[in-house]
Amino acid sequence: MPDMKIGFIGYGAMAQRMGANLRRAGYSVVAFAPSGGKDETEMLPSPRAIAEAADVIILCVPNDAAENQSLQGDNGMLAGISAGKLVLDTSTVSPEQALALAKIAAENGFVVLDAPMSGSTPEAETGDLVMLVGGDAETVERAKPILDVVGKLTIHAGPAGSAARLKLVVNGVMGATLNVIAEGVSYGLKAGIDRDVLFDTLQQVAVVSPHHKRKLKMGQDKSFPSQFPTRLMSKDMGLLIDAGRKVGAFMPAMAIADQALGLSNRQHADEDYSALIGAMEHSVANTPHK
Repeated sequence: MPDMKIGFIGYGAMAQRMGANLRRAGYSVVAFAPSGGKDETEMLPSPRAIAEAADVIILCVPNDAAENQSLQGDNGMLAGISAGKLVLDTSTVSPEQALALAKIAAENGFVVLDAPMSGSTPEAETGDLVMLVGGDAETVERAKPILDVVGKLTIHAGPAGSAARLKLVVNGVMGATLNVIAEGVSYGLKAGIDRDVLFDTLQQVAVVSPHHKRKLKMGQDKSFPSQFPTRLMSKDMGLLIDAGRKVGAFMPAMAIADQALGLSNRQHADEDYSALIGAMEHSVANTPHK
């Protein structure tokens, strides 16, 4: 299987790291990115060119609109794809978008999994992502050798659209937890707890996950290199709130986190979403934040 060619449509920070791991595993990798070349990967001029050249196409784009743009038109993926090819949609998109792509695949004779990943750039770097997949079992089995390279675990969430829904749950918990931590930090600082004592303590307690301990370290250092930019987390929270409204779910804590991350996004869109800790420190505790 490593003699297969894998084509990325969208080649940002996560996709580049997945691509590097696939190359190390022996796969040939090509990519399309609107902003041009990213690394030593061969870059092709359009999604159509990727679909024509690759055996497996991996979509890794920011949102529903970007995905639709990559699919449609004379230079879109659908203009170049042929029957039988496999598409893995690792983008975090709405459940409706995932279902629409599954319908398009059925109508055009190719197969697709909604396959968003859980993890940030450190996990993508080491191939330790958790891959969530939605689709039929046969397609999951077909994709398994590729999924096993980029991730440490693949969870088959159910039929098409299931992984898109599950990813919103995961990111909602992640965003809401970060907001709770930021609120706790703001209280602790305003109450006069020594700053380093506060951050160091939160690094030691079991109630804070390893992921969020990384975010606390960024907050303590007042430096937020973008492992998962605020603009994408804010987008995902918005998708979750919209999806929750449609099914009548009760999610007040996640709704508050959506608002907090939306506010943080105004000034920290391209910084890591942990910049919310710094924004809260600045605005609530009135302590310096760059």
